[in-house]
Amino acid sequence: MCGIIGYIGNKKAVPIIIDGLKRLEYRGYDSAGIVAFGLKGEKPLIIKQKGRVADLEKSVDLDFDGAIGCGHSRWSTHGEPNHKNSHPHWDCDKKIFVVHNGIIENYKILKDMLVKKGHIFNSETDTEVMPHLIEDIIKSKKGGITFEEGTRLALKIIKGSYAFAILNIDEPQKLIAARNSSPLIIGVGKAQSEFFIASDASPLLTHTREVIYLNDGEYGVFTRDGYRIADLERNPLIKEKHIIDWTLEEASKQGHPHFMLKEIFEEPEAVLNSIRGRIIAEEGKTKLGGLESVSENLKKIDNILITACGTAYYAGLVGRYLLEEYAGVSAEIDCASELRYRKPVLKPNTAILTISQSGETADTLAALKEFKKQNILSLGITNVVASSIAREVSAGVYNHVGPEIGVASTKAFVSQLAVLVLLALFLGRERNLTKSSAEKICEELRLIPSKMKKILRFQNEHIKNIAERYHKYEHFLYLGRKYNYPIALEGALKLKEISYIHAEGYGAGEMKHGPIALIDKNFPSVFIAPQNSVYEKIINNMEEIKARKGKIIAVATEGDKQIARLANDVIYIPKTIEPLEPLLTVLPLHLFAYYMGVLRKCDVDKPRNLAKSVTVE
Repeated sequence: MCGIIGYIGNKKAVPIIIDGLKRLEYRGYDSAGIVAFGLKGEKPLIIKQKGRVADLEKSVDLDFDGAIGCGHSRWSTHGEPNHKNSHPHWDCDKKIFVVHNGIIENYKILKDMLVKKGHIFNSETDTEVMPHLIEDIIKSKKGGITFEEGTRLALKIIKGSYAFAILNIDEPQKLIAARNSSPLIIGVGKAQSEFFIASDASPLLTHTREVIYLNDGEYGVFTRDGYRIADLERNPLIKEKHIIDWTLEEASKQGHPHFMLKEIFEEPEAVLNSIRGRIIAEEGKTKLGGLESVSENLKKIDNILITACGTAYYAGLVGRYLLEEYAGVSAEIDCASELRYRKPVLKPNTAILTISQSGETADTLAALKEFKKQNILSLGITNVVASSIAREVSAGVYNHVGPEIGVASTKAFVSQLAVLVLLALFLGRERNLTKSSAEKICEELRLIPSKMKKILRFQNEHIKNIAERYHKYEHFLYLGRKYNYPIALEGALKLKEISYIHAEGYGAGEMKHGPIALIDKNFPSVFIAPQNSVYEKIINNMEEIKARKGKIIAVATEGDKQIARLANDVIYIPKTIEPLEPLLTVLPLHLFAYYMGVLRKCDVDKPRNLAKSVTVE
């Protein structure tokens, strides 16, 4: 979840690294650090700083004449955020420098061993083990070994997840990168005389769009003369180069005050991009090219096990309803962080479906790998081409919504919902879903982006005004039924993430089994209450809240006059068919959370204690 940027080439490294850290700060922002030196081993520049990258930048000499270096923005796992725990970390001789994303699981054992040998540690982190271990291996070999070989042997000893960028002042024309279950990509500069190491593509776009993806258990050695990539057994590897298919403009705020607001306003476009070219309206079918290679296997599938984390998990909950109702497939869902430790009894003809915006979510990836051992069909929905999950699954579907920078997922969530609708239709038409039923869904799905734009145009200021009235409340209850039950969970999660207000999401039918005890005039409820098959049930729940003097905010269908008698505030959405309602009902909740966070003066793009891509357990 930390951000890594490394550079070797002909330019000054420090400005490149600082700019890269700014673009990666959404991955980690409680401390930051940088190391750089010249290609002749000049005295290194080492700066570490608690706080944001802006604090680090104030302390750095941007004119430092060094052409190799690496930087790090940290999201704390081991040790509190402070100067000593910030990266980079170094060995006893202060020659080997390491920045790291991930967790070294056996660091305590290794640290105890190294301390007994006389190594002196300066931090509480697991990362500091790595430079000391490399130093120890190099010095312990008779006659000495190279920096590269010492690093390779160290990589074989450590256990856990990692993305490393490693430098050695004794071999100053070399940058080593390695990965295992933590994202790391390589940017290839002009004429292959400069290389960039980064946690994701966002800091690379000002320099190159040509990238190489490392797989687990691989490392690369980069110089101004070229590069080599190998596995941990020293077997050389030839890696295909890829072109990043989004632009720097897409990764900028484009005039919006925050990435989160920009990405909420991109939700209609996200849905449009997710369905574009994938609907065959005249046949009532969908075309998902990423699944064609396993189309025959999919015809035999009777059960789908969905797994994801956080917001993606809530998309999966909606997906369960869709798959059961329209695909006629039994569907089960579990949080990946729990599923990986369960021993579920799998029915015959089961597939696993993983959902992850980044394609790097550690728990989801671990669950996927565990179930692949059982030789079941694995499917994925992800936004990042060539991500770990995209490479691990048998087949999958890309979201194609461009970069999502805000830590709280918004446009990726609605894209996941849209793709799940397409998947349900794809499977359903191979079974018992009629052409007329599928045509109706396809026709309405095509209208969803325009209906989302209508919400943004006519409800944005209204939602902002509602937030003005409620931003000082400290507790909220979100309630929904059927397809909108997961949206209640998503709405509550966004409010927690962005405004630090305590919020709970519940199935509205469960309200009377406990949560209603919390209700009073100081505990508002948010109801997702469009006119659908469970509308009367929701109205009854609202009456129960009203009787206890609870304030009510309702998301309702345009023209619904009954709801205005019960709710203190109503946010109206256009009418759509029930399975597509979540694509509309969630949009006002994203806006409400955003404005609540802004009014409470929270950093909505970088909420405290959170990181965008959760790559550690």
